[in-house]
Amino acid sequence: MTADPSSPADAAVPAATGSAAAPAAAPPPDGSGGVLGREHRALTLGIISVVSLIAFEASAVNTAMPVAARALDGIGLYAFAFSAFFTASLFAMALSGVWSDRRGPLAPLFSGIAAFGAGLLIAGGAQSMGMFVAGRGVQGLGGGLALVSLYVVVGRGYPERLRASVMASFSAAWVVPVIVGPLVAGTVTEQLGWRWVFLSIPVLILLPLAVMLPALRKLPRTAPVPDGGLRQILGSRRCRLALAVAVGASLLQYAGQHPSWFALVPAVVGLALLAPAIVRLLPRGTFRAGRGLPAVVLMRGLAAGALVAAESFIPLLLVTQRGLSATLAGLSLTGGGLTWALGSYVQSRPRLDPHRERLMGLGMALLATAILLVPLVLIDAVPVWTVAAAWTIGGFGMGLNISSGGVLLLKLSRPEEAGSNSSSLQMSDALGNVTFVGVSGVLFVAFGGGSIAAAGAASATAGGAAPVSHPAAFLAVFVAMAVVAAAGVVVSTRLRPKAGSGPNLTGQYRRGRSGGSGSDRPRQTPRTRP
Repeated sequence: MTADPSSPADAAVPAATGSAAAPAAAPPPDGSGGVLGREHRALTLGIISVVSLIAFEASAVNTAMPVAARALDGIGLYAFAFSAFFTASLFAMALSGVWSDRRGPLAPLFSGIAAFGAGLLIAGGAQSMGMFVAGRGVQGLGGGLALVSLYVVVGRGYPERLRASVMASFSAAWVVPVIVGPLVAGTVTEQLGWRWVFLSIPVLILLPLAVMLPALRKLPRTAPVPDGGLRQILGSRRCRLALAVAVGASLLQYAGQHPSWFALVPAVVGLALLAPAIVRLLPRGTFRAGRGLPAVVLMRGLAAGALVAAESFIPLLLVTQRGLSATLAGLSLTGGGLTWALGSYVQSRPRLDPHRERLMGLGMALLATAILLVPLVLIDAVPVWTVAAAWTIGGFGMGLNISSGGVLLLKLSRPEEAGSNSSSLQMSDALGNVTFVGVSGVLFVAFGGGSIAAAGAASATAGGAAPVSHPAAFLAVFVAMAVVAAAGVVVSTRLRPKAGSGPNLTGQYRRGRSGGSGSDRPRQTPRTRP
């Protein structure tokens, strides 16, 4: 994916060449062509600022959320404060993709940043839990719009030789917020109150806006596209499908929170909305690991889902099975964030670019290994620091995989389809999280883990007795997620398109009548913009 040209002739230039706009692809003569060189410095710093802001908010909100829910007497809606963000972001990701393809990434990017700030203000000023949940939904809209449009900005603002380095900066931007976010949020919550965790962040939005605006104005303009108005974009087929996915996911989450016979109705309706819509939203052949872009999108869901599902149970394992404090259990995961950034840096080296598909497979293999090492601490003779060591391995693997996947997606995307493809990648990430966290929860309860909380409370009442052991429940979760990661290794063998198919000529979005099935056989006729 490259800078979007303004003429139909230029639009037909393959994205993989990195030369749809020649001046953007050629290294500047003064040698300042790095991501922090004079030509790209402002844009790079602006991107890092936006990603860091979203990362800080994610880690800070997790710290302040329990206090906010108790203060608003809304513990019963606690889970919905998270799911509202997720479901709204799912819709916004699809909207941002269509919007970016038809009108360029600037409008969805700035709209997303504004909505993100507005959601923070609504949540921080909420007088009821319902209003708080609504604020989280607005935040989700902003986050989904901003993240997808940032991918498009990378494709338009940087030549192909620099995109791997930019993707590495995405991961690096998460490191500091993830480490300091909980500490800062906890201090602010205790000293000033939970509301200031939300109300203070919007001020930080001014920094990325000020830094990025001059650089964004220099990006190549998008040629006018018929039916490119916001009303037509909102009414597009892709946005309607995304709305069905968001509503379906909400109904399934509601059913999961209210286990009863009556919950079967919203569960069935939610599944009926979600399943066909998501098949039509993702590139054709995604669930069959079709060669090229479909396999890239599938691997993102497998990698993100396996990591998040396993990571969710690590603190619980260390607290209940090895008696660690919540603080120490959480610190066992921080090494993974640091090595994630290291892995992203390694994959950005130019000499490794020809081996990008193998790097992604290696990353999944390292993640599978890390997940399998974690349950070894169920054996008392194994030191608890084994988890921290294992997670540094997994984090490095994720850095290799996730950043390489973003680079590969842009290489396989035509300029006019980069927004839709980027939104598919992000949606696969989100759906992988929800799916595999849900599967892990079912396995955990099925193997007896549901009694851990009650047993832990009984132990505390009895004077601090040893934690009750449920090794089978944890073992089931980690083995299952290791299998998911191992499946990603297999998918990595299908990341390279068929020989001669060219960039994004595999018909990923050229679906049949239903838009959701059909062969992923290459289509050799390139599509040019009007």
